[in-house]
Amino acid sequence: MHFAVPMAGAVLNPINIRLDAKSIAAILRHAQPKMLFIDGNFEPLAREILHLLSYEDAQLNLLFVFIDETDFPKRPSSNELDYECLIGRGEPTSSLDPLSLNYTSGTTADPKGVVVSHRGAYLSSLSAIIGWEMRTCPVYLWTLPMFHCNGWTLTWSVAARGGTNVCIRHVTAPEIYKNIELHGVTHMCCVPTVRARSGADRRFVAARCSFVKKIQLLGFQVMHAYGLTEATGPALFCEWQDEWNRLPENQQLKLKRRQGVGILTLADFDVKNTETQESVPRDGKTMGEIVIKGSSIMKGYLKNPKATFEAFKHGWLYTGDIGVIHPDGHIEIKDRSKDIIISGGENISSVEVENVLYKYQGVLEAAVVAMPHPVWGETPCAFVVLEKSKTNEGNPKAKLVSKEREFIEYCRENLPRFMCPRKVVFVEELPKNGNGKILKPKVRDIAKSLVVDDEDNVSSKKVQRHEERSVVDCLTSRL
Repeated sequence: MHFAVPMAGAVLNPINIRLDAKSIAAILRHAQPKMLFIDGNFEPLAREILHLLSYEDAQLNLLFVFIDETDFPKRPSSNELDYECLIGRGEPTSSLDPLSLNYTSGTTADPKGVVVSHRGAYLSSLSAIIGWEMRTCPVYLWTLPMFHCNGWTLTWSVAARGGTNVCIRHVTAPEIYKNIELHGVTHMCCVPTVRARSGADRRFVAARCSFVKKIQLLGFQVMHAYGLTEATGPALFCEWQDEWNRLPENQQLKLKRRQGVGILTLADFDVKNTETQESVPRDGKTMGEIVIKGSSIMKGYLKNPKATFEAFKHGWLYTGDIGVIHPDGHIEIKDRSKDIIISGGENISSVEVENVLYKYQGVLEAAVVAMPHPVWGETPCAFVVLEKSKTNEGNPKAKLVSKEREFIEYCRENLPRFMCPRKVVFVEELPKNGNGKILKPKVRDIAKSLVVDDEDNVSSKKVQRHEERSVVDCLTSRL
């Protein structure tokens, strides 16, 4: 009642249950309420109050609503209802009306229209404020597009905190740093590819440290968030724990890489076995699909009941992301369900292989996808974008072959052998969508043309073309 009544635009009047019927009747005559909600245990007291009011104040038009787990007999008076009957009379609340229509980025399938409700956006906006610990009057730099989940609902979060929006037309390193200094920016967010392309981390490439460490060395405090359009923005925040500060730096970076725990306004989150629908063990190893539920989630897909039905299975929204859940409840993504590489019956996380590649000196971007294997069915293939300083060292074929061997050997030193790429293709650019996300389906299409001859060698009529041209050029020629 303390939430519902004010939200309905009505006035709340809590009554002291220790008062007698005469005192309560006097309060009601003075306050002139329209409805009186009564717990079933107080029905005798309510009957006495109703008797007094019917004799003493015929002008008071008061509706009695009884709340009880058991069914009351039918009321003889028209001014008495049970709670469920009252709810049955109501219309759907305006908070569930559509607020926004956002189309998915289409990285794994055709874009779908996600219908976001007023309530969903409201809850997501509050969660962003709380999870990000956004103080009063923040200064937010827009490197994240507002067309993507309404800017992860930060369009409203910043306004709710009395903040300042700093908008830039072109997301480049000079623009970012100029505006941070000029306006005293306190918050910004974007996908890793935008950070990498902005040139923000290039001076630390030689350190062979993780992406998060590179950004932190520049003075940024990093909080990892995970979400999707269907969740109306962020669904998980990597909540930092005080005891983690006592761990070695490398361990802290691994923890910060997790996607984290559910936002405060999310009803629940879990990782489930898609075949049995059971929760996977909280061992940080057993993989399953990440599922979420709550009022902040979308109403459904516009004009697509089949996709809506498939998304909401067993009362959960199935995200399509494969992850593990650690003993402390923090979730860590391993891959998209469509990007998992199955080699000889073993599931290989392309994200896990990419994380290793990103630690190699000079790597700007990496995408790992499946390529055909005559024995194991599939095997990893890596597409790598190097820093320009590394790419310009010369492009003779011998150097590319040598560099490929270096990468494969490096992977074998840091990964189980079955997870190591059998082929590394060096490209100038990876295909991306409007949000800066790598379009793996397009990369995967190219990898399908590669054929493994034996354990360490790959042959294909198009391999030389891939070594000499970027993936984008190849895609253009195909189209």
